[in-house]
Amino acid sequence: MSYFVTGATGFIGRNLVERLLERQGTIYALVREGSKGRLEELRNRWGVDADRLVGIVGDLSQPGLGVSEEDVSRLRGEVDHLFHLAAIYDMTADAESQKLANVEGTRHMVELAEAVEAGRVHMVSSIAAAGLYKGTWREDMFEEAENLDNHPYFRTKHDSEGVVRAECTRPWRVYRPGIVVGHSQTGEMDKIDGPYYFFKLIRRLRNAVPQWIPMIGVEGKEINLVPVDYVTQAMDHIAHLDGLDGRAFHLTDPSPRTAGEVIDIFARAAHAPQSSARVPPAAVETLVPLLKGLVMLPPLAIVADSVLADFGIPRSVLTYVNYPTSFDSRQAQAALSGTDIRVPPLEAYADKLWDYWERHLDPDLFRDRTLVGAVRGRAGAIGGVTQVIEQQIPDELLRLTRRVLGTVSLQQAVRGRVVMVTGASSGIGRSAALKIADAGGVVLLVARTPEKLEETRDDIQKGGGTAYVHQCDLSDIDDVDRMADEVLAEHGHVDILVNNAGRSIRRSIALSYDRFHDFERTMQLNYFGAVKLILKLLPVMRERRSGQIVNISSIGVQTNTPRFSAYVASKAALDAFSRCVASEIVDEGVAITTIHMPLVRTPMIKPTKMYDRFPTITPDRAADMICEAIIYKPKRIATPLGTLGQILYAINPKSMDYILNSAYKLFPDSRAARGEKGQVPGTQTTDEEASREQVAFAYLMRGVHW
Repeated sequence: MSYFVTGATGFIGRNLVERLLERQGTIYALVREGSKGRLEELRNRWGVDADRLVGIVGDLSQPGLGVSEEDVSRLRGEVDHLFHLAAIYDMTADAESQKLANVEGTRHMVELAEAVEAGRVHMVSSIAAAGLYKGTWREDMFEEAENLDNHPYFRTKHDSEGVVRAECTRPWRVYRPGIVVGHSQTGEMDKIDGPYYFFKLIRRLRNAVPQWIPMIGVEGKEINLVPVDYVTQAMDHIAHLDGLDGRAFHLTDPSPRTAGEVIDIFARAAHAPQSSARVPPAAVETLVPLLKGLVMLPPLAIVADSVLADFGIPRSVLTYVNYPTSFDSRQAQAALSGTDIRVPPLEAYADKLWDYWERHLDPDLFRDRTLVGAVRGRAGAIGGVTQVIEQQIPDELLRLTRRVLGTVSLQQAVRGRVVMVTGASSGIGRSAALKIADAGGVVLLVARTPEKLEETRDDIQKGGGTAYVHQCDLSDIDDVDRMADEVLAEHGHVDILVNNAGRSIRRSIALSYDRFHDFERTMQLNYFGAVKLILKLLPVMRERRSGQIVNISSIGVQTNTPRFSAYVASKAALDAFSRCVASEIVDEGVAITTIHMPLVRTPMIKPTKMYDRFPTITPDRAADMICEAIIYKPKRIATPLGTLGQILYAINPKSMDYILNSAYKLFPDSRAARGEKGQVPGTQTTDEEASREQVAFAYLMRGVHW
C-alpha cells in the first residue's frame, strides 16, 4: 500500500507520517525544492531510507502541485491514499496567503489526485469550516456554515473543503480536527497557537501573584482542544476503514471544556493563581457588542493592541473565548469504537504541554538574561524603566500606522511586491534578501560585485523565490542613475527600498587630519548614493501612493561613539534627510523607517580584530530587524541601549562626553587605522587580542561600536 502526503514536514503531517510508517508501504511526501533538508532530517529521526519515505518535489501554489510529468507517470495507479495536510493553520495569517494555500492549494491537490488516479483522497479541513455557526455543528453539515467572512481562516477552510466536495471525482473523506495542541505524551509542539497564546499571561500572573490569591475569570463558551497524537491516530484508523467515503469526521473532544476551565487547567499546571469565580457566558455575550464598539475607537484600539501585543495575543484569537459552536462527533466516535483511540482529558496532559512550552517555546527563552540583559531592559528595576523607554514611549507612539485588527506578517507585507535591497551580495543584505524572497517578495539585488549577487539570486531561486540582479556601484552617482532607470524600465516601480549598502571607517580624529577623503568616501556611499537612489524611486512611490524606504543607520548615531566621526556623520545625515522628507510624504502612503543597527558580525568589522571577541548580533538577526521594519512600518527601530544612550545624551551631553572619553582611551585605534603593525603603544596587548577590560566593557555596552 502506498501513500502520498502533502504537508508531511509540518506538525500534524510529520506525526501522521510517523504513524503511517508503522504500516507497510511506500510514503511519498510533497516537498519544495528548498525543503529537502527537512525531509532528510525526518528520515534520520525515524531511521528510514529514501526508498521508504520518498520526496516528491512540488509546490502548493502550482497547478497539479507542481509535480513533474515524470513523477506523475511514476505515481499513476500507485497511490492508494492521498492525505492533504498542506495548508496555513494560522489565525494570524493574511487573507491572500490563506486563500492561495488553503483554497488554491486544495484545488491543485485535486488536480494531482485525478492525474495519478489516487485510490482515496483524505482532506484535512478544520472545525473552522463551520465559521461562527450558532449551535451544534454536525458532521453531515456543510452549507449551513455562518459568518464565514468574520475571518479569512474560516472562509478559506470552508471553501477548500468545498473544492473537494465539488471537484474531486476520486473517493474522498474529510477530517475536521478541533484546535490541535501538542502531543499528550511528550508535550511536543512546533509553534505558539490556540491556547498557547495565553501562556505568557499565565506565566506573568504566576510571577506577580501568589498561587493562593483568588482571581476572577471569564467562563466563556466551549473551546475544543485535541492533542496531535489523537488526531493522527484517529485519522490513520478511519482512513483504512471501508464504506466511509463521502463523509466528514469531527476529530474533536466529545466533552470539551469552557475557555475559563481551559485557562484554569493550564494555570494549575503552571502553578499560577486560578479563578475562584468566573463571569458567566450570558453576561459576557451581553457586553461583547459594547466592548467591540469601544475598542474600535482609535485611541482605545491602540491601547487594546498594545496590551494584547505585550502578552503576544492576536486579537483574532479572542474569538474562541466566546466561540458559539459546539461540535457533534458521533460519526468519528462510531468509527473509532472498539479501539483505545480517544481524547484524553486535558487535565491528564496539560502539565506536559506547559512544560514543553516553558522549555522550548516561551519567547522569553530567547531574551538576553545576562548582566547585559538587565542593563538593556530585560529584568529588574532598570529593566522596567528601559522597557518603558524602549517600548511604551517610542514603540507605541511610532506604530500608529499598525493595523488596528489582528497582526500582520512578512508574507502579507511583501508577497508579490518589488523589494530592492542594496548591499545584497553578503552580510545583512544577503540575509534580508533571502528572508524577503522566502516570504514571496520579488527581490532586486543591488551591489558592486555581480558574481556574488548571482550566487544570492541562485540561492533564492533554489528555494522557490524570485530575484533579479542589478549591478551598481552606489558610490558612483551616475551609475546609481543608470541602475535606477534600468530598474524602473524593467519592473515599473519599487514598493520597498532597503538602503543597506554602506561603508564604515573607524579612526580617531587625531589620525584623520590628513585624511579628508575618509569623510568624502563615507558620505559618497552612505549619504549621497542613498539619497540619489531615493530621489529616483520616490516619485513613482508617491504617484502610486504606496511605498516604504528602510534606511539602515547605526547605533552610533544615538550613542555618538568616538572614532566613528566619518561613519556616524554620514549616517546621521541620511537620518536627518529622512526625517525632513517624511513630514512631506506622510499623507501620501509612503513610509520611511530608520533602523539604528547595533554591531553586526559582517566583513565590514573584520579589520578591527579586537571585535572578534566582542558581542555582536548575526546578519540573520539584523535581517530580522529589517523584516520587522517592513512588517510594522515604524518610524524607527532601535535597541534599548541605543535609545537609552540617545536620551542620556539629550539630558546631559557633557557628562556623556566624559564617559565616552573613558571608552575612547580604553579602545585603541586598530593597526589598519594607524597604518602600522605591532603592539599598541602604552599597553601590553595588540588590537589582535582584546584585553579583559575591553571585553567586559563591550559586553556591558553590548552592540555599541567602540
